Amino acid sequence: MMDKYLTVTALTRYIKRKIDTDPHLKNIWLKGEISNFKHHNRGHMYLTIKDDQTRIQAVMFKGNNRFLKFTPEDGMHVLIRGEVGVFEPYGQYQLYIQQMEPDGIGSLYLAFEQLKEKLRKQGYFAPEHKRSLPPYPKHIGVITSPTGAAIRDIITTIQRRYPIAQTTVIPVLVQGPQAADTIVRAIELANVSERFDVLIIGRGGGSIEELWSFNEEAVARAIFHSKVPIISAIGHETDTTISDFVSDLRAPTPTGAAELAVPSMQELIERIETLKRSLQRIMKESLLRHRQSLQHLQQSYAFRYPAQLLLQKEQELDHHDERLKKEFQNLLDDQRERVSQIEARLHIQHPKRELNDAVEKLKQIVKRNHRLMSQIIEKKSFELSASIDQLSLLNPLHIMKRGFAIPYTSDGTVVSSVRQVDEKDQLTIHVADGRLDCEVCSIEEETK
Repeated sequence: MMDKYLTVTALTRYIKRKIDTDPHLKNIWLKGEISNFKHHNRGHMYLTIKDDQTRIQAVMFKGNNRFLKFTPEDGMHVLIRGEVGVFEPYGQYQLYIQQMEPDGIGSLYLAFEQLKEKLRKQGYFAPEHKRSLPPYPKHIGVITSPTGAAIRDIITTIQRRYPIAQTTVIPVLVQGPQAADTIVRAIELANVSERFDVLIIGRGGGSIEELWSFNEEAVARAIFHSKVPIISAIGHETDTTISDFVSDLRAPTPTGAAELAVPSMQELIERIETLKRSLQRIMKESLLRHRQSLQHLQQSYAFRYPAQLLLQKEQELDHHDERLKKEFQNLLDDQRERVSQIEARLHIQHPKRELNDAVEKLKQIVKRNHRLMSQIIEKKSFELSASIDQLSLLNPLHIMKRGFAIPYTSDGTVVSSVRQVDEKDQLTIHVADGRLDCEVCSIEEETK
C-alpha cells in the first residue's frame, strides 16, 4: 500500500521531465511587465514577469543578458523569448529568458538614451572638457574604414584645402560586433604615438544598427580621455551618436570634418597678401614720416649755424655754473647757521650742567638723611637706656647682693616650698658671689 505514495522529489522530477520534453514550452514568446528586478553580483538577472491577472518568475543568465542594449527596470514592458522549466529545489516553474527587448520602443534607442543620460551626469558632454583644435595642424589622423566613401571625401578635402598637412589613415571596423574594440584601440594608438595634432573619427550614413559601434560606452570613454582633439563625422547631418556628444567638435559630414580640421590654403594666401599690402603701406607711411622729420632737422638752426649755437650754449653753461655756485654758497651758509644754532642750544642744555645740579641735589639729600639718622639714633639710645634701667631693677643678681639667695634641688628646680624637699636632700644655694652645697637637716613649715 505504501508503494502508492511518491516523494516530493520524485513528483517534482516527473513534472520537470514533462515540461522539459514539451516542445511548446521550448520556444516561448511572451510579453509583460517587469517587477522585483534584481541584478545579482555574479551577473545573473532575476525578475518577475506579470500582467493584470498573474505573474511568473523568470531568470536571465549572464551569458544571455550581456548582449542587452538596455538596462531592465521595474515597471518596464518587455518582449521576451525563452523557455519554461522547473527549478527543482523550490518545486516551481519559471521562465528562462534568452532574449529581451522593450515593448513599444526599440531597444537600441532605449540603450542610446540611457547611456546618453549616464554620461551627461558624469560630465562627459560638459563644454569645459572640450579641447581646442590647432589652427594649423601638421599631421591629421583619420580613424575610419579604409574602403568607405568617407575616407575619400576626407582626404580629397584636406588635399584641396591644406595640401601641406600630412594625413594618416588608421583603419578600423565601422560596424559589427568587433567595431567598437577596433575604434577604441585606434584612439589609444593615436595618443600613444604622439604624432597627430587632430583626429577625425567618421564613417558614412547608415541605420542605427549600422552606426551603433559609435554609441558604445567604451568608444565614448576613449574619446573623452584622448589627449588629441577629436572631430566626429559619423553618418549624415541628421544622424546623431554618443560619440558626437563626447567629441570636441561635431561635423555634419566627413567632408565637413575635413573643412573644420584644416584651414583653406587659398584663404591663408589671400590673408597673407592682405597683410603684406598693409605692411607695405605702413612701412611706406613710416618711411615718409621719418624722411620729413630728417628734412626738418636738416633745415633747423643747429644744422645751419652750429658755431653760433655752440657759443650760445657755452654762455648758457657759464650762467648755469654761476647760478649753481651761488645756490651752493647759499645752501652752505644756511647749514652753517643751522649748526651754530644747534651748538648754542646744546651749550644751554649741556649734560655737565645738569650733572652738577644733580650732584648738588644729592649732597643736600645726603645731609638731610644724616640729620634724620642722628635724631633717630639719639631717640633709640634714650629708649634703650630706659629699658636697661628697668631690667636692672628686675635683675636677680642685684636682689642677691642685698642678702637674698636662691635654693635649687639636685635636679635644678627652684625651691619655693618646704613640701618640695625632704630631710637629708642635697640643695644648692646660689648667692651673689657663688653657690653653697647644703644638706637639709630639718624641715619646719610656717603657718600664715
